[in-house]
Amino acid sequence: MKTILTYGTFDVFHVGHLNLLRRARSLGDRLIVALSTDEFNLQMKNKVTAIPYKDRKEILEHLICVDLVIPETNWEQKIDDVLKYNVDVFVMGHDWEGKFDFLSQYCEVQYLKRTENISSTMIKKHISSGKSGQVLAADMTI
Repeated sequence: MKTILTYGTFDVFHVGHLNLLRRARSLGDRLIVALSTDEFNLQMKNKVTAIPYKDRKEILEHLICVDLVIPETNWEQKIDDVLKYNVDVFVMGHDWEGKFDFLSQYCEVQYLKRTENISSTMIKKHISSGKSGQVLAADMTI
């Protein structure tokens, strides 16, 4: 059995999240998602989630492509998680390219291309702008 592990906040769940999770799952037999807790997001990432951890966890647990959801509570847990869950492939979006190469001594590390023109940040900014219509990359300044 080939086990895949990814990390993320998965706030304001959108098709880009789904695409990443589907592609990650296609690399193996079991996908584990380490979901950033609300406290971790606030204290370590300086970000407030729109959707509470328990709700984000429930959404992920009901996706066919996700086999297990575990909490992400600190930056340092990745090596322990890789060893504890016998992970074969660690996957992150390409915007993290190179940041987790240190895990390559424990498992394969892959950076997957993210879906263009969509992100939780983009959606949040679009909602707060009060504009009607679809979220467009042109609406964003990141």
